[in-house]
Amino acid sequence: MSWSLCSTHSHGVSSSIALTYGFRHRRSTFRICATSDPKDEPESPLPSSSSSPSALGKDLKKVVNKTAATFAPRASTASKNPALPGTTLYKVFEVQGYASMLLGGVLSFNLLFPSNEPDLWRLMGMWSIWMFTIPSLRARDCPLKEKEALNYLFMIIPLLNVAIPFFWKSFALVWSADTVTFFAMYAWKLGWLESTE
Repeated sequence: MSWSLCSTHSHGVSSSIALTYGFRHRRSTFRICATSDPKDEPESPLPSSSSSPSALGKDLKKVVNKTAATFAPRASTASKNPALPGTTLYKVFEVQGYASMLLGGVLSFNLLFPSNEPDLWRLMGMWSIWMFTIPSLRARDCPLKEKEALNYLFMIIPLLNVAIPFFWKSFALVWSADTVTFFAMYAWKLGWLESTE
């Protein structure tokens, strides 16, 4: 038994497909024809290249915000955040955030509780920005752009802290990379480097 399939086109308007099958002495052919008018075919709109990056950015922002809202520490009550700008609590969280970053650097660089071996203090210093700085700053009623930056940092810093030691085992390097990433994210989201006219 044998099968064969052939297709013919004439100027893009009509097409025919022939399916032939047969046994040793007998042969049968089926032919299917279709015609179309090119004018009737709808033109497929091409996606604009300018809209896809913004759509990707919106999707990424949505995922980051949802993940951070799910896993990052937040207020335990549903009431309005009392850490409003200008309040003492707002200032306490801000000072606590940057003080923990500085203390983390001191621990990471082995200046406080020095040790020749990797220990818990240096590990805490390496993770201080993610464990203390970001949650403290997120606890305030901060502007939307700053909250966005903190949400991104909450996702990015663990990846850095896990990836960097595969290439260079240094607590100080990881803390330094976290700090650079922290301020770079703030500069990007809050527009620190944009020129003002």
